[in-house]
Amino acid sequence: MEISYWAKVFIIIGCIFVLVGLFLLVLPHIPGLSRLGRLPGDIVYRRGNVVFYFPLMTSLLLSLLLTLILTLVLRR
Repeated sequence: MEISYWAKVFIIIGCIFVLVGLFLLVLPHIPGLSRLGRLPGDIVYRRGNVVFYFPLMTSLLLSLLLTLILTLVLRR
């Protein structure tokens, strides 16, 4: 593979990181998204000083949302 191919791959990965960073900066200011991570179906286990948190419903919701977005974007 050529170097220009890998350069494009790294530029795309960098752009994705920038977009994720911007999303994380804006996330607290979007109404309704503050519950993300505290949805019904997220598992929280507290016992003494130990807290186990498994965001099951949040993971399923984000997976569904990303699948729908990628399906629409990558449709040919």
